[in-house]
Amino acid sequence: MSDVLLREALVVLHPVPGGSTVDAVLDQLQAQVSEGSWPVGGRIPGEVDLAAQLGVSRPAVREAIRALTHVGVLEVRRGYGTYVRSSANPRPLLRRVARANLRDVFEMQLAYDVQAARLAARRRTDADLVRLEELLRARDEATEADAFGAADALFHLGVAEATRNPVLIEAMRFFIDRLQESMRALRLDQEVPEAGPARHRAVLDAIIARDPVAAGEAAAAVVEPALAVLETLVPREEGSAAAGGPRRPDGTEEGR
Repeated sequence: MSDVLLREALVVLHPVPGGSTVDAVLDQLQAQVSEGSWPVGGRIPGEVDLAAQLGVSRPAVREAIRALTHVGVLEVRRGYGTYVRSSANPRPLLRRVARANLRDVFEMQLAYDVQAARLAARRRTDADLVRLEELLRARDEATEADAFGAADALFHLGVAEATRNPVLIEAMRFFIDRLQESMRALRLDQEVPEAGPARHRAVLDAIIARDPVAAGEAAAAVVEPALAVLETLVPREEGSAAAGGPRRPDGTEEGR
């Protein structure tokens, strides 16, 4: 047995308590990496083994692995398993993302979406256009808040995937859960304007036309109206995203 596999076999994980399961799994997986129990370059146990040792579901393990993969700690090699890529601790970043308010999310979306639309207009394929048409149709037809949030997020991710930029795509995949939550909140909030089908159609039309300037402008037009209103509704506090507890979409801390 190799040294890496031997050390892997000796790792002891403890069942996690109820409550925030994914966070608890994240903590234990990150601890194994930070403490050197799982060295950089080594393969970690599979989902089934981890779920059994931690006493959680495989989806909880999968979500934790995905989060650590998105921030560069782990690397999934299809057909071979999951390997340690870095011993850096991403938890401060993950906590800041979790505490972000609706305005913070839309500011980040503006940056991602504009660049993604520009690159997609240059690099898209005919297959990308077919998929984007399907995703836009699903977004336009969604009525219930949860379904709308999911469909909207998938359309924005589809645009990013058409860029062929692996860093941008992974960043969007990491960010997509917060975007989905934000769009759900937006659908339920009558004070904040929602960019309707016409503005999203303009993004896709510019991508079809291979016009990166128009695509970037159309992507900005999707986000900027809601962001302008959020600037007036959500108070901007110095260091608000870096300290304190989990935050509601309006920026206030839960439990207050």
